[in-house]
Amino acid sequence: MPRLALYALVVCALAVAAAVVSFVQGSWLGIVWVLLAGLSSNLAWFHLRQSRAAAARDTP
Repeated sequence: MPRLALYALVVCALAVAAAVVSFVQGSWLGIVWVLLAGLSSNLAWFHLRQSRAAAARDTP
């Protein structure tokens, strides 16, 4: 797994945890954390697909 995809997954997991904590405390700031989790999830998928495509191009 590429390093940037792994970092994005870690950010996604931390953002989900922060969103849960925010919503449990009754704060609407959790919406921002949910949006950040979605963005980092998309980045992780992008880098994962990009690395798979590069690996497929390199194999004969």
